Amino acid sequence: MTAAATAVLAGVAALLAGLPAADAAPTAGPRVAAAAASRTMENLDRAVVAVRSSSTDVLISWRLLGLDPDSTGFNVYRSTGGASSTKLNSEVLTGATNFVDTTADLAKSNSYRVRPVVGGKEQPSSKTFTLGADHATEPVVRIPIEEGGPIKFTWVGDLDGDGAYDYVVDRQTTPQKIEAYRSDGELLWRMDMGPNSTDQNNIEGGSSTIDVGNWDGVTVQDLDSDGRAEVAVRIANGVTFGDGKTFAYSDNSHQFIAILDGSTGAARATAPVPDDYLSDGPMYARFGVGYLDGTTPSLVAFMKNRVGSGDFNLMMTAWKFDGTTLSRQWKWLRGDQDAPDGHNTRIVDVDGDGKDEIAEIGFVLNGDGTLRYSLEPKGVIHGDRFYIGKMDPDRPGLQGYGIQQNNESGLREYYYDAADGSMIWQHSEDGVTDVGRGLVGDIDPRHPGMEAWSFSGIYNASTGKLTEPDTSLAPWPALGLWWDGDLGMELLNDGKLEKWDPANPKPSNSLPRVLTTSKFGAVGVGSAGNPTLVGDLMGDWREEAVYPNASNDELIVFTTDKPTATRLYTLAHNPAYRNAMTLKGYLQSHEVDYYLGNGMSTPPRPDISYAPRS
Repeated sequence: MTAAATAVLAGVAALLAGLPAADAAPTAGPRVAAAAASRTMENLDRAVVAVRSSSTDVLISWRLLGLDPDSTGFNVYRSTGGASSTKLNSEVLTGATNFVDTTADLAKSNSYRVRPVVGGKEQPSSKTFTLGADHATEPVVRIPIEEGGPIKFTWVGDLDGDGAYDYVVDRQTTPQKIEAYRSDGELLWRMDMGPNSTDQNNIEGGSSTIDVGNWDGVTVQDLDSDGRAEVAVRIANGVTFGDGKTFAYSDNSHQFIAILDGSTGAARATAPVPDDYLSDGPMYARFGVGYLDGTTPSLVAFMKNRVGSGDFNLMMTAWKFDGTTLSRQWKWLRGDQDAPDGHNTRIVDVDGDGKDEIAEIGFVLNGDGTLRYSLEPKGVIHGDRFYIGKMDPDRPGLQGYGIQQNNESGLREYYYDAADGSMIWQHSEDGVTDVGRGLVGDIDPRHPGMEAWSFSGIYNASTGKLTEPDTSLAPWPALGLWWDGDLGMELLNDGKLEKWDPANPKPSNSLPRVLTTSKFGAVGVGSAGNPTLVGDLMGDWREEAVYPNASNDELIVFTTDKPTATRLYTLAHNPAYRNAMTLKGYLQSHEVDYYLGNGMSTPPRPDISYAPRS
């Protein structure tokens, strides 16, 4: 029986027995009839988290799941010093999934849990989260890990099937390594990328080198929908898997894709990378996951190598892992087609048919690997950053926004319909320049929809007009982050979480500061001071940012300490957002497939079903 069928049968049983709580392996509830045709996603737990927000207060937050009935409420319980639990709320909480505890004895340890309430009946309890005695006042969860080399990227997935996100990190050592940790920091396994990872040139490096430049070659997701995440990695001769077995091949040039067991690091399947461009050397890779058939996940590989000292070969492939075999679905070679690529990839359903497409900064492939459209005829070339999301709540479908690198026409940025590539507006200026950063998000509630900006001023995306006449007051377009509880986006820039105020606009060097990550021991990655991961990892719908500490023996997970009145299902159950969490490249913000911002409507329930809980 397939995992998807198992999930459907579990949903039927749930209807007969009454709706379950999240940590008791939730199912599709009233949407069972549609579950067979929907995409199978992670069976997440409530991810209760508590942070001390002041000398007297604790903020507790937890997940609302994608298929929770609208009427689901919650009760919050606290156990102090190991004593029996006490319910903290006098009435069932039916609004936002957070609660401020003002009565805790913070000199003692306090453990928090929630119980969903459906139809007036309490459901089984979530797991507990314990805040230690005399805990620091900080918006942080600290996860101890083994001491090791620098970390560039972190991925999350439920490696052990308990509903909580576990962590996979790289180690930028020589040779490189990959490590997997349970959610509490217990080391599961370590993989050695071998002698072919010692050449870490970010354009023409080793055949098993990962995570340099805009490349990764690793991702984490439940690829066979069995309730446990796998780790996909591009490998070559000489790598040693997490179970201690070494992969051997007769030369160092041929490359393979390996699917690793998330709990052990053992190789469950391998398949050769197509050798169309082998004569030009190893291919670097970006990996991501999408649902190209609308129901089951596929691994998508974007791979390039250089032709001599000039142009680049580009090959894209899609793969299915059925629990035993890794099979290639299709291969697309750019060749001499006009299809401009960039420094990250997005996998999202651009046309609303339930099936994902693969988007680059200047073209989109259909889920079957055929070219859907190219933006090259519209004057678009290579660039660093682009976004696809619901930027205009009043326009049908999704929209795209991108920036340009050294476009000879003077094109700086552009905004288009994501379904067919039709251009909505473009901004050009005299001269040629590398527009290195761009961002979208709702930062100005005076105008409907999101703003889009690089270095030419802040534009309202839907109209293409400036929202702030003084273009020098645009904030630095680094990363967006949902944090403080209102529906305006915050900005994460080189370890500074900031808020742009349209009523009192200021440039980046003087924006109001929400927090500074270095004050809590976090160390940013690279010249941009980036986190290793941004995503909705725990608590309610607000996002977390993950950094290493200076000793690289701790993951510092920043999680909000601000209450919110907004109730949204976890972003990790939104298909577009969860796909985006599997992708790296140049680290960029993720987008949901509905409008998230001021004046938003309640988003529709996602068309998903849950994988079984192991």
